[in-house]
Amino acid sequence: MNRIIKIAMDVHSTNYTLCAMEPTIGVEDRILGEAQVAPDYKEVIFFIESLKVKLGLYHNYSIECGYEAGCLGYTLYHQLTDAGIKCVILAPTTMLTQQGKRVKTDKRDARLIAQCLCYGGYHPVYIPTGEDDAVKEYLRMRDDHKLALKKLKQQINAFVLRHGHQYVGTKWTIKHGIWLSKLELNPLYRETLNEYMASYEEQTAKIERYDKRIEDIAAESRYQENAKKLGCFLGIRTHTALSLIVETGDFKRFGKGNTYAAFLGLAPGERSSSTNVNRLGISKAGNTHMRRLLIEAAKGICKGAIGHKSKELRSRQSGQSAEVIAYADKANTRLRSKYYKMIRHGKKKNVAVTAVARELACFVWGMMTGNISAAGSTGTSVPAVSQG
Repeated sequence: MNRIIKIAMDVHSTNYTLCAMEPTIGVEDRILGEAQVAPDYKEVIFFIESLKVKLGLYHNYSIECGYEAGCLGYTLYHQLTDAGIKCVILAPTTMLTQQGKRVKTDKRDARLIAQCLCYGGYHPVYIPTGEDDAVKEYLRMRDDHKLALKKLKQQINAFVLRHGHQYVGTKWTIKHGIWLSKLELNPLYRETLNEYMASYEEQTAKIERYDKRIEDIAAESRYQENAKKLGCFLGIRTHTALSLIVETGDFKRFGKGNTYAAFLGLAPGERSSSTNVNRLGISKAGNTHMRRLLIEAAKGICKGAIGHKSKELRSRQSGQSAEVIAYADKANTRLRSKYYKMIRHGKKKNVAVTAVARELACFVWGMMTGNISAAGSTGTSVPAVSQG
């Protein structure tokens, strides 16, 4: 009979806390060994080898390691799998948790991870390919610079306002830039504003360069077809499309669109008891970055007339099959109609936008899995809606 040994790792940049446990039924958890080691995968291998000698494991055994997704990313996973050791990464939002515990230590956390590994109280994190992970990191780097640019704009606006000047109109246009350059300020204030503006122009140029590189990556053969299909939706351009592709990986691992939306944390929560029904907001579990991108895409959908197609959207849809375009048009019309209907019925704007983002995730799943012909292919009831 094969012995099954689970090695849990509570990992930090400064140390790893290890706990070896053997699954048991109807008795107390059987802990085979515990240790705190330096943050090096070789120390994990040494712990495993020592455990084999201690238990006399020479044949008929299997060992699986696991750690909670966090700061180490996929590095430890790849190091252990390259060494021939099976490893999984646990999604934190899916792990079973101990109730009523007021004491939290690395040792307790390692035991909890071991229990999840032994009894299946978790879902594993999807491991992307090396190419997809590299693209993901580049896209996130670009987003970090975009956030830095946003903060810089806020700093410039605040500086100008503090010194008695306020622009009337749309900011960060050519006219706004000319207005900033002509403001009458004392010499040191003017020098300060010029330095701010130099940083703004440098950051803007960087982002333009990054966006061009992202367009080049999306045009590569392994991404081009799917990126162009996703571009048929309102609100989804190259950056968002490529992010969804590389961070999701295999869309077919989700049985239906609702499951994919839940993976992104866009599924509504509920806390009901007896006859009391209490609806909650979205779970916010899963991939925060993709959820934010889809909500931003939804904001782009929630503008304009229902059924209207801009020249840009027609250009993005050019060259796609009639079936793909019809599916995207159905989604665009349905989602925009949904938003206006919710607003008419008194729903808050943010609630309506989030609801649109959730259903957009379902349509994205349908497009990427080829489920675009049936009315209910997205995992939700999708009736045919005329373009009006």
